[in-house]
Amino acid sequence: MTQAPPVPTPPPAPDTPDLSEGWGEQRSRLRKDLRRLDVLFFLICTLVGLDTIGSVAAQGPQGITWMAILALAFFLPYGLLVAELGSAFPVQGGPYVWTRLAFGRLVAGVNQLLYWISNPVWVGGSLCIIALTTWEEFFTPLPGFWKYAAGLIFIWGGALAVVQSVRIGKWVPIAGAVARIVLLGFFLVSVVVFALERGVHTLPAGEFVPTYAGFVALVPVLIFNYVGFELPSSAAEEMKNPRRDIPLSILRSGLAAVLLYGGPILGILFVLPGKEIGSLGGFIDACKAVFTVYGGSIAADGTVTLTGLGSVFGAVAAAGLIIGLLTSGVTWAMGAHRAQAVACADGAGPAWLGHISEKHGTPVRVNLLSAVLASILFVVALNLTDGNGEKYFAAGLGLTICTTFISYVVIFPSLVVLRRKYPNQPRPYAVPGGRLGTWIVSALATGLVAFTVVVLIWPGFGVGWFGTDGSAADSLPASFAGQRAEYTLSQVLPLLLFVGIGLLFYASGRKARAAQRASGVSGREEVVPGE
Repeated sequence: MTQAPPVPTPPPAPDTPDLSEGWGEQRSRLRKDLRRLDVLFFLICTLVGLDTIGSVAAQGPQGITWMAILALAFFLPYGLLVAELGSAFPVQGGPYVWTRLAFGRLVAGVNQLLYWISNPVWVGGSLCIIALTTWEEFFTPLPGFWKYAAGLIFIWGGALAVVQSVRIGKWVPIAGAVARIVLLGFFLVSVVVFALERGVHTLPAGEFVPTYAGFVALVPVLIFNYVGFELPSSAAEEMKNPRRDIPLSILRSGLAAVLLYGGPILGILFVLPGKEIGSLGGFIDACKAVFTVYGGSIAADGTVTLTGLGSVFGAVAAAGLIIGLLTSGVTWAMGAHRAQAVACADGAGPAWLGHISEKHGTPVRVNLLSAVLASILFVVALNLTDGNGEKYFAAGLGLTICTTFISYVVIFPSLVVLRRKYPNQPRPYAVPGGRLGTWIVSALATGLVAFTVVVLIWPGFGVGWFGTDGSAADSLPASFAGQRAEYTLSQVLPLLLFVGIGLLFYASGRKARAAQRASGVSGREEVVPGE
């Protein structure tokens, strides 16, 4: 029986638009040093954020229920969406390129500014404050000047890691992924030991029942826990085989993320009374309580004292948590900064920010600018909140999620638009179900992030409507109790500022765009590089 010859892979669609000649000049400086295992570790480090575990646990057992529901309603569609876009358009800049092809340079440029600037907001905000709180809990107080110094060391230590070449820099997410697995795994083992020796708090089945009030409170942090799949695509041209590795790594890291989140959250609920779980210190407090089985005690008022081996394990876990927080910021920066550099080189921002270092092969200028912004935010926010860690954490985390998710409202619909505009583009992986499948996946992912933006700006949106239980005022962060106007302004004013900066960035690229038109290029460079 004669075997049929293999069907050749179709070439890229001839009408596929191109990126600018300015980016083509920088492309030659990229280095293909990311392998499949590197991408997997990159995604684990991206997806498993240690800064939100306490926020989910603070909402009680229904947090586990909503986490499972959103794993199906958001995490799965989101993963399918990015797997297709990342493998069909494996180009440096990932999210920027997708929105550029779908909606044009202006929309993509402003949107990319929001996507990028959320990183310095996050690093200088919630990541920094949790790292400082952890240090003070397990090591030594940081009064006055020392708190500022420690925060700036955290920010600039991360910046130093981000500017390194891919060959060196990829070890940061690898270290971060290993630190997460070891830290969360040891915590779970310690919870079992704690349960066998001292028992745990019972979790009544009724507390797992999902409520709308719980959903409104949890949806921002739960979905934020589940995002980051698109980040490796920002470095697609630094991968050995992005068409193959992106979809496979998304599947594996997604499964790992669900397990690495669910276990520790259950552990916190079993160990700490619900009223003692705080958004900022939930995971930290749970670690201290659990490690008393190795040496230490818990007083009647809940005060934890670690001694002997418990103190040693506590210090090691604290160091691991700080490393985990730092590597979260660094890994997100490695993706978001690359996309911003592509946007600037493409004429959607200042051309000088699109420069790729010949020595490192990374966008050093964007990296340093991000560190400067994070430093300014850290100092200003710490002063505005009078050193109130909980208030600083709530405002910083809310703004980070809100900024990121507004950019997703534009990125996610790109799937449907690009299916229509470029039907002949080779798709090694495609969302199943044809046109209907792409619409369902895109609508679920886009709808949930859009709803999240609403409830972040106006906490408690819909609570008490149509007979639902609860009060909208109770959905405000505890540190902003009775201060809805102050909280809303802490989100809206920076967002308006960021959009304004995005428009200024786009205006600053006018000369580059004019030069492209004058040369007759109009920004043409292959979207899918030859392989």
